[in-house]
Amino acid sequence: MSGKYRFIPELEPEELAKKQLEGLKWTVSHTAENCPFYASQYKEKSIEPGDIKTLDDIRKLPFTSADDLKDGYPLPLLSVPEEQVVRIHGSSGTTGKRKILSYTQKDLDTWKNMFARCYELAGLTTLDRVQICVGYGLWTAGAGFQLGSEHFGAMTLPVGPGMLEIQLQILVDLEATCLCSTASMALLLGEEAHKAGLTDKLKLKRCIFGGEAHTPKMRKQFEESLGLESSHDISGMTELYGPGAGIECQAHDGIHYWGDEYIVEIIDPVTLEPVADGETGELVVTTLNKEASPLVRYRTHDLTRIIPGKCSCGCSMPRHDHISGRSDDMFIFRGVNIYPGQIGSVLEFFSEASSEYQIFLERREGLDHMSVRVERKPGISAENDANLAKAICDRIRKFILVRANVEILKPGLLPRSFAKTKRVFDERS
Repeated sequence: MSGKYRFIPELEPEELAKKQLEGLKWTVSHTAENCPFYASQYKEKSIEPGDIKTLDDIRKLPFTSADDLKDGYPLPLLSVPEEQVVRIHGSSGTTGKRKILSYTQKDLDTWKNMFARCYELAGLTTLDRVQICVGYGLWTAGAGFQLGSEHFGAMTLPVGPGMLEIQLQILVDLEATCLCSTASMALLLGEEAHKAGLTDKLKLKRCIFGGEAHTPKMRKQFEESLGLESSHDISGMTELYGPGAGIECQAHDGIHYWGDEYIVEIIDPVTLEPVADGETGELVVTTLNKEASPLVRYRTHDLTRIIPGKCSCGCSMPRHDHISGRSDDMFIFRGVNIYPGQIGSVLEFFSEASSEYQIFLERREGLDHMSVRVERKPGISAENDANLAKAICDRIRKFILVRANVEILKPGLLPRSFAKTKRVFDERS
């Protein structure tokens, strides 16, 4: 192991595989002994901890789903005595009960170290000033960004979400150099800074963003409006500690994930069989030393692919691609399976269009109809709206194989969000 990084271990593939197998054996043994849910699952499949002898044996283990976490509410997967739990966090709970996850002190120490790695790989130093613009409280985002920044040693500015005037004031007065937010929030802050004439006063160099799928066009917009040197996509979810599970390095060639803390599988979401490296599928994760709420083959529904080979940045940690969407975000329109990101990808080909769009689905007289609302880029004349709408419509028809009505809107007309932007409005009964 080299001393290139303070927080990131340099592991050869053989060393990483050995560490993963040790962690996998521990997790199966720990859950079999201490977690009633997993003990029941193993018994149903006649699995004993001693059956795990190689990393390939992970395929013998059952999958875990979000429904399993909800069914076990309020403390699902709990695998330690309650007196060892020092914190809980929860998901947003947009569909039914929240997913509540428990943490021991060791879990929090693991999380803060994982997050410190993210700041390190993004190129920050202890001289940076990190402005955190994500949610606090039950959510993992704010707590994770702050925990990691403080452990890393940077000056931390925990502003939280919303409050645009305060955000801009802190950005200017305290000369924040790194913004931590969703892509939607970064886009909104860039627009507001431009309107307020503050762009030249910003000292921002980097943005670490996550929490939602984004397009290159969206990313370029907020990088330019905030005057950034670079931006870095961060991965994570409440179930897997929180944000900080991996990050895009300065080579911008995928997300380095912390393979010494969890195992990644990519499966076909229909057959549940593994796909080949390089093929897109659903991300499945298994933790290696998580004590309070361990995960065994947890189906995230995030769509990505393994990027084989070593990264040019020199970091030995494995990589997966950016999250392109979610398998459960897919909607069916006139028999065609469509992901919202496919519409975003179409817009990449039109310089007159911004990255902001919404998809509306409705049923009239027994037939489904799709409308796509797209904002015109600032500074572009409305005279070409009809031609632009037709061109976008034609490209949707050619590459997604459906017809859609496209409406071009003036800049700023679509609602902005401090968090994840809602793209699809399905009004079909």
